[in-house]
Amino acid sequence: MVHFVGAGPGAPDLITLRGARLLGQAGCVVYAGSLVNPALLDLAPAGAQVYDSARMTLEQVIAVMVEAERSGRDTVRLHTGDPSIYGAIREQMDALDALGIPWDVTPGVSSFSAAAAALGAEYTLPGVSQSVILTRMAGRTPVPAGQDLASLAAHGASMAVFLSAGMLEELTAELIRGGYGPDTPAALVYKASWPEEQAVRCPLKDLARAGRERGITRTALVLVGDFLGNTYERSRLYDPSFTTGYREGGE
Repeated sequence: MVHFVGAGPGAPDLITLRGARLLGQAGCVVYAGSLVNPALLDLAPAGAQVYDSARMTLEQVIAVMVEAERSGRDTVRLHTGDPSIYGAIREQMDALDALGIPWDVTPGVSSFSAAAAALGAEYTLPGVSQSVILTRMAGRTPVPAGQDLASLAAHGASMAVFLSAGMLEELTAELIRGGYGPDTPAALVYKASWPEEQAVRCPLKDLARAGRERGITRTALVLVGDFLGNTYERSRLYDPSFTTGYREGGE
């Protein structure tokens, strides 16, 4: 069987208990070597076969899984963060289905959650934003029509931008063109939860400069939106005057 496991954002202790258990029982591990903390491989059994998918094609990854299945060994496909976000897992699942190889998915802590934790931020603030957009800048791989940064920026929602730290000048221009003001609060979070984590807040207009000054060109998320500001409304859920299904509100 193949287990797709979210490794979490980087810190070894942010993998889930289930993910750690599956990794500890694996006969074969295929991990996203460019992003997954190699310290997690210490959880795998001593005799497990380990492959770095950063150097492999889809076809090579599937071939490894097929061989492990034929040998009676479970495979853990270890993806960074949560495998459902930029994990390219659908094509792997479809290939395994065609071969009759069973699989399951263990979710993980995404880097967008770890980035918010690094900043002490909350994406959904009453009166500010109740929606979060997870996206990336178009580069060598395009994005579908209507999902470019400028179009998404028009919503004014909280935004976490993946895979775009090397294009901060273009990213900033697109976000401003779409509707975020130049002084909209923004942040650049490098390797959230890793020992070398860096988190810098700045106005959107200064984002590219902040990246240059710190030499950040990859493995970083851009967060943008008024949720990073200081103005918001108190949650009605915990307001003493608000009635819920569990308590009666008062004056």
